[in-house]
Amino acid sequence: MKTTTRENAFIWFGAGVSIAEILTGTLIAPLGLGKGFLAILLGHLIGGGLFFLAGLIGGKTGMSAMETVEISFGTRGSKLFSILNVLQLVGWTAVMIVSGAQAAAGVVSLGGTWVWSLLIGALILVWVLVGITNLGKMNTVAMGALFLLTVVLSIVVFRGEANVSGGAGLSFGAAVELSVAMPLSWLPLVSDYTRTAKKPFGATLASTVTYSLVSIWMYMIGLGTALFTGETDIAMILTKAGLGVAALVIVIFSTVTTTFLDVYSAGVSCESISKKMPEKPAAIAVCVLGTLLAIFTPITQFESFLYLIGSVFAPMAAILITDYFILKKDSRKKGFDVSNLILWAFGFLFYRLMMQVDTPVGYTLPAMLVIGLVCVAVHGIRKQ
Repeated sequence: MKTTTRENAFIWFGAGVSIAEILTGTLIAPLGLGKGFLAILLGHLIGGGLFFLAGLIGGKTGMSAMETVEISFGTRGSKLFSILNVLQLVGWTAVMIVSGAQAAAGVVSLGGTWVWSLLIGALILVWVLVGITNLGKMNTVAMGALFLLTVVLSIVVFRGEANVSGGAGLSFGAAVELSVAMPLSWLPLVSDYTRTAKKPFGATLASTVTYSLVSIWMYMIGLGTALFTGETDIAMILTKAGLGVAALVIVIFSTVTTTFLDVYSAGVSCESISKKMPEKPAAIAVCVLGTLLAIFTPITQFESFLYLIGSVFAPMAAILITDYFILKKDSRKKGFDVSNLILWAFGFLFYRLMMQVDTPVGYTLPAMLVIGLVCVAVHGIRKQ
């Protein structure tokens, strides 16, 4: 069953309305309001461009995100990335559930964060059982409520006087990179949703524009909150705003609509690893596992490990985008594309080194451009 352009836009609206994005926006406060906004805008232009290109590949080929990886790395080579993707998505599912539960418990205490973790996990499970192509009216109602409540939150945050002066502790390039980070995190997932689009280009463009605008909005709420209220704790922000039940709706449904995409894509990646793991049962298993990890383990201690895994996918995406759009190369008939796997290993090391370099546009864009150019050069030499 194919999805409409509007349905794809709603999916990514839900992904953009995120507690994590608001909290990331608070970190940009040292730049002040003006420079902070410029950094957020530039970061989302970079990240949104990469998001669009990755999503368009899935839309045009009808393949899931990890299936498109076969184009560059072969049918067996792509399984490495599928396994790493499932691993990081299970981890991020738990982190997102914990973050939402802690924020919800800060607004209304119901006996501890485990109760809220269980409730959020149960709602994500409902989204999974309904399925991506049947969310329709349910997603429309949830998105409508989130939109109205986010408007109210924005008004509450920005109605005071801000401390707009810049401060020490964060460079402009680092702020740009913080803004690239969220769109970049969706690169291993976006094609899971554009692959079913009736109009691949239109749906991918709508998804990119919708997600980017909403994500910028969330970052600005976080930035404004830190400057106008001096708070970086989302629970305190919502409590001070006096939103009551509305605050709970924002916390719970923003967590559910964002984390659902992680859970669903983990199921799709499982099916890419083996057809014996169908996507919906696998997604249910990931949801249950993520919820249990959120309740019983100190999952936030593993975030640095999850970021390490995440840095796998930027060089992978750079090679895939180069192969598909520039070299017109397809390795799906191979088990392994050894040359691209070697290029990816170089790209991974180069990307990790670039993370230590401060440029006005962050490190992701320069690193991916270099990796793409090396890819073109290597395959050009091989052809000759």
